[in-house]
Amino acid sequence: MEQVRFGIVGIGNMGTAHVRRFVDGEVPGAVLTAVCDINPARLEWVKSYCAEKGAKQPNAYDDCIKMLDSGDIDAILIAVPHYYHPIYGIEAFKRKIHVLCEKPIGVYTKNVKDFIKAAKESGCAFGLMFNQRTDKYYQKMREMIANGELGELKRCVWIITDWYRTQAYYDSGGWRATWAGEGGGVLLNQCPHNLDLWQWIFGMPSRIRAFCHFGKYHDIEVEDDVTAYAEYPNGATGVFITTTGEYPGTNRLEISGSRGKLVREGRTLKFYRLSVDEREYNATTKEGFGRIPFEVIDVQVEGVGGAHTEICRNFTDHILKGTPLIAPGEEGIRGLSISNAMMLSTWKNDWVDLPIDDDEFYTQLMERVKTSKLKDVLPTEVADLSGTYNN
Repeated sequence: MEQVRFGIVGIGNMGTAHVRRFVDGEVPGAVLTAVCDINPARLEWVKSYCAEKGAKQPNAYDDCIKMLDSGDIDAILIAVPHYYHPIYGIEAFKRKIHVLCEKPIGVYTKNVKDFIKAAKESGCAFGLMFNQRTDKYYQKMREMIANGELGELKRCVWIITDWYRTQAYYDSGGWRATWAGEGGGVLLNQCPHNLDLWQWIFGMPSRIRAFCHFGKYHDIEVEDDVTAYAEYPNGATGVFITTTGEYPGTNRLEISGSRGKLVREGRTLKFYRLSVDEREYNATTKEGFGRIPFEVIDVQVEGVGGAHTEICRNFTDHILKGTPLIAPGEEGIRGLSISNAMMLSTWKNDWVDLPIDDDEFYTQLMERVKTSKLKDVLPTEVADLSGTYNN
């Protein structure tokens, strides 16, 4: 194979951006040969954009299955509402078509496990659009922790409240912020990147106690304010705070260990490096109010990362050259498990162990789907694929 023929399903906000990067030649080795959306206006936009750029027109479809059966594509990029991610992904794998999926991997772990199983059985490439894994600061934090520079991990606190959204945003799509249409709120739409990075850098928690508030700041069905507390196998703890209802917001990630702490905020990364391991100092010092000397290091990184374009290039290179994936698809269940655990903890008003009970979460979710304003539409048959999908 000299090039990968891509099809994109869902020409909304993200799908539109993906069309541009493929047509503009930003992904070497990839060519856009098909697009799919049930809104004819979005297909017309693709046609006009290709004409403007002097690019060959991709074949257009109003049904994803028809596109998958066409023989036009080697890989599909899925950019439709969340419930459809596993559905279209599994259908693609049945046809030996590679899958690159927008976040999140799905709404609930029960069918995401089927998604992952289908990927393994197909032998095809499976990637996720976790573009923030390309961020050089997060990569550096992960590297430093893996290298033991922080010593034994103690605590991770992420305040990620700069996801501000207005009521107009939520009113812009009928599927948005509903249990039946989207399957969740800030945890499922805005925070999949953060939840993925949280576990990618710090590891998976063993149990969670969370407090999700539904429609606290907006007239919506789902959560728009969350505070969660997590515990880890080694005794470390974590706190995750997020909302779409604060302005100005904060994005501050602090990780503490026995050798110091890392703080990422904005375009800075600071390492408060202790001169001696705190556990060793604690066990040996005779000073009741002892203090450990430390230095503050401004950690330097090169570049900022290639975001969505880098993920698309990496996925293409994986197919053509065997390059390791930055964000393997099977890893998407980790952040989703944390999200599902936070929701389930709130619904039960209790702790939730990980891995979660897939059936229990699914049952609880479906109870809320029944009372959704889209209650007459089954989750796997959500009608609005009209190109209004925006992150």
